[in-house]
Amino acid sequence: MSEKNVQRLPAEELYQRELEALISAEKDSIPTGWRMSPRSVLTYLTGNVKVKGVEITPKYMGNQRLVEIAIATLVTDRALLLIGEPGTAKSWLSEHLSAAVNGDSTKVVQGTAGTTEEQIRYSWNYAMLIAKGPSLEAMVKSPVYRAMETGSIARVEEISRCASEVQDALISLLSEKRISVPELGLELPAQKGFSVIATANTRDKGVNDMSAALKRRFNIVVLPTPSDMETEMEIVRTRVAQLSAGLDLNARQPDEDTVERVVTIFRELRAGATLDGKQKLKTTSGVLSTAEAISLLANSMALAGSFGDGGITPADLAAALQGAVVKDEDKDKISWKEYLENVMKKRGSHWLPLYKACRELND
Repeated sequence: MSEKNVQRLPAEELYQRELEALISAEKDSIPTGWRMSPRSVLTYLTGNVKVKGVEITPKYMGNQRLVEIAIATLVTDRALLLIGEPGTAKSWLSEHLSAAVNGDSTKVVQGTAGTTEEQIRYSWNYAMLIAKGPSLEAMVKSPVYRAMETGSIARVEEISRCASEVQDALISLLSEKRISVPELGLELPAQKGFSVIATANTRDKGVNDMSAALKRRFNIVVLPTPSDMETEMEIVRTRVAQLSAGLDLNARQPDEDTVERVVTIFRELRAGATLDGKQKLKTTSGVLSTAEAISLLANSMALAGSFGDGGITPADLAAALQGAVVKDEDKDKISWKEYLENVMKKRGSHWLPLYKACRELND
């Protein structure tokens, strides 16, 4: 199958040239099981440099020290837990860390209420099990099992959404660094380089609280929301360009004013106050994260490319904003209407077209 027809390539394929350039230019010592040194992993993630003529693009824009702590954790025998609000790039950072360290970010367990212990350890192909009995051929290895076997990184997304017995299955794996298969009389020790990167959403706190025993097996890094307007705008611009490059949107990139308006609206509704702090606002039930802003602008581009001339209009932006902000029809519609009348309407003529388009949809 042609790569051009794949909707989303894993990070190690999408950024293959950058990874190869960093590996070929390596001068520092490389930990066992890694493809490059911790310093090169940091360069890959923070970017904004050229290596052997290849531009290394930034993958994470934020506190560099947090990235350094995350990378250093993977050098030790401790697992890494990335915690933060939705849209703070936990999964994005997890994927790129795995791609840089091992060249494989696809060993993933997606945590949900339906995730089972077998998805953490191993299960069986029951047709082969009945026909031939327990054997290695009949075993279905989990991503964590394969990571232990190959000395690489397994990712566990949204770990706090997993039931407690599923979380507990990780405790022994992270403590003993081996997995037992009693049906085969087999003990698999983890190869050097094995680690786990888990993510947890602070909005899910209380769904399935992680035990103290499990938390002790992780080094926890809290990823904050972007601290300032300029950083968030830069993240949005960069990610919208990257996201739209792989889609047939037939639209132009959003201009600076459009990005600024979306980020301003999101930051104000998220904080419950205008940027200057002079006016209190009602918050909405939606997350209104940086990731949501990126998705909103991509949706606006899709509208502009499919039903317009390719340039995002106030009507395109208003339609996307309505869907992003008004999640709860009763509560959010009132909060959004108050924001339109008390804030957006009073911001002058350059906000007026967007205000009118938003008001029309919200009536």
